[in-house]
Amino acid sequence: MRTTLTLDDQLAKNLQEYARETRQSFKDVVNQALALGLCTMEHRTPPTPYQLTPASMGQLRVGNNLDKAWDLSAQLENEAIANKLEMRK
Repeated sequence: MRTTLTLDDQLAKNLQEYARETRQSFKDVVNQALALGLCTMEHRTPPTPYQLTPASMGQLRVGNNLDKAWDLSAQLENEAIANKLEMRK
């Protein structure tokens, strides 16, 4: 398979140097390095599952409907902006 890779400059120099030292083609050296790296990646320990700890956000204000959460968010944002503008006066 033919593809294009963008390598870090130092990594490319190291690969080219290794290819010269071992008298292998650059392509073979890159394929070997990728195969070894992939093998190492496959044997890593699985990540621990993400745990979310719920936190109370307090009581719901009277008159606010959770079905209209976006409206509530907009209302609270508008109030915050109005408060900032009042403080500038």
